[in-house]
Amino acid sequence: MSTETSKTSPERENGPVQEERTETAPAPTNGSPADRRRWLALAIVMTAAFMDLVDVTIVNIAIPSMRQDLSASTSAIQWITAGYALAFAAGLITGGRLGDIYGRKRLFLIGIAGFTAASLLCGIAANPGILVASRILQGGTAAMMVPQVLSIIHVTFPPHERGKVFGMFGAIVGLGAVSGPMLGALLTQWNLFGLEWRPIFLINLPVGIAGVILGRKFITESKAPNALRLDLVGVVLATAAMVMLIYPLTQGRENDWPLWGFLCMGAVPFVIVGFIAYEKHKIKKDGSPLVELSLFKVRSFAGGIAVQLTFGIATGIFFLVWTLMMQMGLGWSALRAGTTGIPFSIAVSLAAGMSVQKLVPRFGRKVLQGGALTMAGGVLLYIWESGHYGMEIASWQMAAPLVVMGLGMGLIVAPLTDAVLSEVPREHAGSASGLINSTMQMGNALGLGLTSVVYFGVIENDVVFGAPYVEAFRSALWWIVAVLVVIWAVMFMLPRTSLPMEQREGGSEYQAPDEAPGQAAVPGQALARDPAAAPASDKVPAV
Repeated sequence: MSTETSKTSPERENGPVQEERTETAPAPTNGSPADRRRWLALAIVMTAAFMDLVDVTIVNIAIPSMRQDLSASTSAIQWITAGYALAFAAGLITGGRLGDIYGRKRLFLIGIAGFTAASLLCGIAANPGILVASRILQGGTAAMMVPQVLSIIHVTFPPHERGKVFGMFGAIVGLGAVSGPMLGALLTQWNLFGLEWRPIFLINLPVGIAGVILGRKFITESKAPNALRLDLVGVVLATAAMVMLIYPLTQGRENDWPLWGFLCMGAVPFVIVGFIAYEKHKIKKDGSPLVELSLFKVRSFAGGIAVQLTFGIATGIFFLVWTLMMQMGLGWSALRAGTTGIPFSIAVSLAAGMSVQKLVPRFGRKVLQGGALTMAGGVLLYIWESGHYGMEIASWQMAAPLVVMGLGMGLIVAPLTDAVLSEVPREHAGSASGLINSTMQMGNALGLGLTSVVYFGVIENDVVFGAPYVEAFRSALWWIVAVLVVIWAVMFMLPRTSLPMEQREGGSEYQAPDEAPGQAAVPGQALARDPAAAPASDKVPAV
C-alpha cells in the first residue's frame, strides 16, 4: 500500500485554498486488490445512504405505537417526523461545504457516527421530548453524512465506471424507499424483546458501527480545491425563518393559538428579507453565500423550487394522516397498514422508470403535469371510497386509489430534478441541487406542521380513536387535491421539453467534486444524466 499526497494552492477572490487528496491505495486496475477496495468503499457509502432513506420512511408506520407507548401529544407526533426533516433541510448545503473544506471522508465518518449515536438515543428515549430532540440530532447528522456520498463516489471511481455505479445508487434509493415501511411494520409488529417500536432505531447501531470501522479503512479522503467558505449567518437566518413558521403551526393548536404564534409567523417575511440582504452582502464579500440568489433569475429553476416545496407539503401531509387513519382510525395493525402501501410503492417505481426512459424525452413537461393531475385523481378516488365504505373499507379497496396516486407520483419524482436543473449554468449545478433537496425537506416539514390545521384541527378529541380520524383524513385529502392543482399550474414554469445534454448551452450536468468545488453533492443530483446511468430521483417521500 502506498500513500500519495498532493497539494495545490489556487488563488481566488477569497484567498488561497488548498486541495488535499490522500490515496489509500494504488491507482485501481481491473482485477487488482485496489479494485476490490474501491467497491468496498462503494458498499459502505451506499449502506449509509440506504440507512438514511430507510430511517425517513420507517418512522411513519410506527408513530401510532410511539404515541401510545409514550403518551405523546399530537404536536410531539408531528415533531418526531418534522424535526428530522427540518434539521436535515437546514444542514444539507452546509454539510456539503464542510466536506469540501475539511474532507469528505472525515465528514462522512462524523456524520455516520453521529447518526448512529442519535439512533441509540431515539431507541432508548423515555419520553416524547427526548425522542424529538434525538430525531432533530439524527437529521442534523444525516445532513453531514448524506452530501458526502456522491462526492466520495466521484473521487473513488473513474468516469467509465460511474454509469454502472449510478445505476446501483438509483436502485438503492428505490429499495430504501420501498423497504422502509415494510421493515418498520415488521419490527413494530414483532415487538422484539418487548421493545415495541424501538428496534426501528436500534437496528441502525450495528450498521452504523460497521460503517465507521470499515469507512476509516477503505474510503479515500478528498477535498475540493476551491471550496466555498461557510455561511453560518445565512444558515442561522434560514433556519430561524423555518422554525418561526413551523413551530407555531405545530404547537399552536395545543396552546389555543396564542398571540406569540401569529407574531412569529408574521415576522417570517422580515427574516427572509434580512436573509436575502445578507446573502447579497456575502456574494460581494467573498463569493460564498449559502444560496446563490442568481439561480432564481432562471425561470425554470424558480418554478421548480416552488414545485419541490409544494410537493413536499402534499406528501408531508398525506403520509402522516394516512398512517394515523389506518391505525388509529380503522384500528389496523402496523403490519396491515404497511402491506396496504405495497401497491403504491410498486406503482411509484414502475412509473418513475417509464417517465425518465420513455415519456419525458417524447412529451417533456406534459408528463410531470400529467403526473400531478393523475395523483390528484387518485386522491379524489380515495375521498370517494373513504366516504362510501367508511369504517368498513378494506385494504384491497384502497389499492385502486393508491396505485393511481403512485403512478402520478412516479411521473413527477423521477424527472423533476433534471427538469429543474436543465437551464441552470453548470458552474451552479451543485449549489442548485443542494437547494432542491433542502427545499423538498422544508416542504415536508411544513406539511407535517400544517397537519395541526388540516387534520388534527378537525378532530374535536384526538384521544378518542375511531371514526373522527377517518373523517379528518377525508378533510385533509381535499387540501392535498388543492395543493396538487397548484403544483400543476406552477409546472408551466418548467421547460417545455427536455433537451439532450449535448444541445444544452451552459448546461448543468453534474461535475465531479474535484472539478466543481464547493458544490454539495446529494442524492437526486441529476444522476440520470450520465449516459450509462440508470435513472435516479430524489428521495421518494416516506410511505
